[in-house]
Amino acid sequence: MKILVFGATGSQQFHVISEAQKKGADIFAATSSEKSLEKLKQAGATPVLGDMSKAEKMMEITKGMDAVALLIPVSLANPLDGLQYAKNVIDASKKNGVKKIVWNASGWLTPEKIGIPGEDVKLDIRDHLQNSGVDFVIIEPTIYMENMMGPFCAPFVINEKKLAYPTPEAMPIGWIASRDVSAFVVEAIYNPDLKADTFQISGMDNLKGNDLAKQFSLGLGEEVSYYPMPAKEFGEMLKPFVGEAGAAGVASYYEGLQNSTEYPLKYNTNMEGILEKLPVNMTSVESWVKANKSAFVG
Repeated sequence: MKILVFGATGSQQFHVISEAQKKGADIFAATSSEKSLEKLKQAGATPVLGDMSKAEKMMEITKGMDAVALLIPVSLANPLDGLQYAKNVIDASKKNGVKKIVWNASGWLTPEKIGIPGEDVKLDIRDHLQNSGVDFVIIEPTIYMENMMGPFCAPFVINEKKLAYPTPEAMPIGWIASRDVSAFVVEAIYNPDLKADTFQISGMDNLKGNDLAKQFSLGLGEEVSYYPMPAKEFGEMLKPFVGEAGAAGVASYYEGLQNSTEYPLKYNTNMEGILEKLPVNMTSVESWVKANKSAFVG
């Protein structure tokens, strides 16, 4: 099977390459930067240059593909451009006879638009995918464990023994490892029974802030406390990575959480049922921290 992967240079989709290799797939990884070609090649993929904003280029690189593992960049200057990026890939896939698209939506989709461009555009992408005529699966992960390796978190662990994140301590989250999400993407590609399906996935443990810090402490072998980072502080740290508009939207979202007493669900109680359709060996927070200890000890 030939699989074209988008977003493989980043942590969200990088492991799709190795997970698909386990199935014997022939993997092609798209990138808009020549600087990423060697990284993708070393990972075992055939790198292909392709800017998602160019419809004709998407027509070219989707030819001959059996499946597409789709991810829309989260760092676009205008998040609403993500819809056109998605359309270019989806429409090209349809015309070229791609059998299935599996979209990693980079989070649980909201029931309706909430005024955050990066989140609202995902609903438009979903609608276009559903109406495309291509078999599809949407994988909606909760919050990535890899987020805790970011500059707004890891330095606090190293320097202050604090696990910093902008969610209230009382808010439980089913944190999930990016490798697990990639495994779900690959399993969805290979499951012929899935043709118009959506899965909200999470980790197996629903952890409040102090519980998360406890698992972190077990993984590191030293005591770490939870620090609910103020939303504005988080937004400032995020600007260099997602731009001012993107950071403002994310900060606004977390500020709303911090001022609330009712929190959105970030844990799927039916993960066992999902794992029957998409068999994945799930990663616990403690084991993930142990595997990535070097990122948190300086």
